[in-house]
Amino acid sequence: MKITAMTTYAVPPRWLFLKIETDEGIVGWGEPVVEGRAATVAAAVEELSDYVIGHDARHIEDIWTVLYRGGFYRGGPILMSAIAGIDQALWDIKGKSLGVPVHELLGGRVRDRMRVYSWIGGDRPSETASAARAAVDRGFTAVKMNGTEELQYVDTWDKVELCLANVAAVRDAVGPNVGIGVDFHGRVHKPMAKVLIAELEPYKLMFIEEPVLSENVDSMLDTLRSSSTPIALGERLFSRWDVKAILASGAVDIIQPDPSHAGGITETRKIAAMAEAYDVGLALHCPLGPIALATCLQIDAGCHNAFIQEQSLGIHYNESNDLLDYVVDASVFSYDDGMVAIPDGPGLGIEVNEEYVVERAREGHRWRNPIWRHADGSVAEW
Repeated sequence: MKITAMTTYAVPPRWLFLKIETDEGIVGWGEPVVEGRAATVAAAVEELSDYVIGHDARHIEDIWTVLYRGGFYRGGPILMSAIAGIDQALWDIKGKSLGVPVHELLGGRVRDRMRVYSWIGGDRPSETASAARAAVDRGFTAVKMNGTEELQYVDTWDKVELCLANVAAVRDAVGPNVGIGVDFHGRVHKPMAKVLIAELEPYKLMFIEEPVLSENVDSMLDTLRSSSTPIALGERLFSRWDVKAILASGAVDIIQPDPSHAGGITETRKIAAMAEAYDVGLALHCPLGPIALATCLQIDAGCHNAFIQEQSLGIHYNESNDLLDYVVDASVFSYDDGMVAIPDGPGLGIEVNEEYVVERAREGHRWRNPIWRHADGSVAEW
């Protein structure tokens, strides 16, 4: 089954889809994107097509290895996201060719449904308590919020109090048994991270996400290892080699690779298995589109350490289009009691509405993340 064509579509609100065609008429879909750098990833996909078109679509591991090892320079968000979308589409093709969902090709599923959480706040949290209560009323058993606005290396106590007040309001609104994830978003540097981790302990959080940037984890190992709150990170790690030292450090309790950034299904499965060997939970990163979410659920299906899944329905980025707009059957992602069924259709288990994808790609997007600055004019982490 030869690969004959690869086409990318930049679609609102900030996504990039990839269609791979074969000489047998079977089409696969992937979602290769770096948020804010979609055109750059599309260019990388086009360059990589020289190594893909004309090859047998069934040889996924070999194609992945060529794309990763065939270039002198390896890794990083752009290359690994391009590889990720190609890999997703190839698994989609293979599943469709055999008439089975991808998880059947990966050894079968260990669960029927996957717990999901809902975002309840934008970049500058406000009215998070009412949003959390509304999410619980819709059946979600876990929510996630941004913890802070911009923080200097050492900042004032009012910034800490604002974070605590937001979290306290959410905890009061949802009660003791709803999971709350607080995302520091890499905005916090070590001095303030130490303070916030300690002060947030009474709120019994589900996890604290990206307490510091991944490259700074080794600067505060003792704090992270001793935290009674589970520590989660990994959305800015792109391969098993990136993850290796993080897992070995013992500082992380939950790993969060993104299958649209970390080499697709082929690589993310390997990262998940590495994490299981360290008794670390898996919570795949996915504030993206329907192809990315379907990919995550196919991985979650067969990973024993997967315990919750991010999803973007209604997230604050999705202004012009939302998660369900690009699929033919929106019920494939129906949420019930805070869970979603593992898609059982062939391949990734969804049918992409290609006609609508083409239509929206005419508008496209040029999404960029905000640039924040501190009061002194210096650039702040977003």
